[in-house]
Amino acid sequence: MKAERSRHVVLVTPPDVGRVGSNVWDSLGPTSVVVCADHEQAAEWAAAAPAEYRAHAVTGLTRSAALIKEGRAGLVAGAAADLSALVARSALKLASVDTILIAWPETFSESLDALLAEAPEARRVILSWNPPALGDFLERHARRAEVVGDLPLDPDGKPLSPVCSARYVVVSSARRRTAMREVLDAARATRPYVWSGGSVVPPGEAPDVVVCDVLPTREELTTLATIGKPVLLVTSSQVPYLKSVAAATPLGLTPAADRAQDRNAALRQRIAERLERGDVDAELALLEPLFERWDPAEVAAALLAISRQPSAVSEDAEVTAPADQWAKVFINVGKKDRAGPKDLVGALIKEVGLEKAQIGRIDMRESFALVEVAPAAADTVVRRMSGVIIKGKRVAAKLDQGG
Repeated sequence: MKAERSRHVVLVTPPDVGRVGSNVWDSLGPTSVVVCADHEQAAEWAAAAPAEYRAHAVTGLTRSAALIKEGRAGLVAGAAADLSALVARSALKLASVDTILIAWPETFSESLDALLAEAPEARRVILSWNPPALGDFLERHARRAEVVGDLPLDPDGKPLSPVCSARYVVVSSARRRTAMREVLDAARATRPYVWSGGSVVPPGEAPDVVVCDVLPTREELTTLATIGKPVLLVTSSQVPYLKSVAAATPLGLTPAADRAQDRNAALRQRIAERLERGDVDAELALLEPLFERWDPAEVAAALLAISRQPSAVSEDAEVTAPADQWAKVFINVGKKDRAGPKDLVGALIKEVGLEKAQIGRIDMRESFALVEVAPAAADTVVRRMSGVIIKGKRVAAKLDQGG
């Protein structure tokens, strides 16, 4: 029995704490630590653990350090950075830990080397939805681990393709109940089928939307897709898994964003391209606590507003780009109108929809101003600035011919 317990093991399973079975809990030793993606997942682990584990989620370092030192925390669950901080404070003694459970490290394996080095003898139990992607990590920290479950590979060893198309909503566990109603409203569902795990039972009448309240396996999603196009409620750390099993697109739940006036199609395109490239898992994890208080669209809008702060522009609005990279626009508002560069920058951002990077030097004259803008935006500036009121004066804008 002791030889069996000393072996490392990789359990292939979707990244959903709610789906963790008794085989996982039985695999943990007398003293165990769970390393997971973020605070929210840590709280889910602590809530799901059997009472005898006396599980504690690390969501605040000072409190956690005190509880661990006083012996009032049994199984400790936390993100790698938080656990490393507790080790640095000498609160968490990994050298005495029997088992380390690493929950779906596909998105954070690079942050684990230093932490796991503190417990070289501890048994590793690794939950993974894509073990082949963890090849180097497993070689370093769980060499010759037993893999239990079906790998997402075809008979030729190639990654499996998505099984269907699906829509998804990123939502924290705390907002899941409210988000369910929002999903049904956004999908205009009159005959919804809500799947909360277990066997997939096709309803008698064809549903107009299939909502997954828990994360399905590849096989379960295949079956659900035969009933209707699925909509999945997921946390930010679950998005990479979802995109590996489905051609997934977000379902908008944001009437405030839907009503917002489109002022910058170029910016939206840049954001879309960045999302298509992926690699935003760390940013999602950073922002997820904000999603518990605000709609994700409002968080995105706040970030965009911060990036457009005109206060970040100097009095002379100097930039270092070469002069031949700018187009000049003549604006009939000058110093005598009590206008300054910040007034023009504010109008260019709010009324035209430019980004700060598209605005160059602003030369304020007595009765007019010459504004350098990105060449591709020049015609838009002339069209949208004309008629805008600055300091009580209606703007007339035209391309400067260099005279």
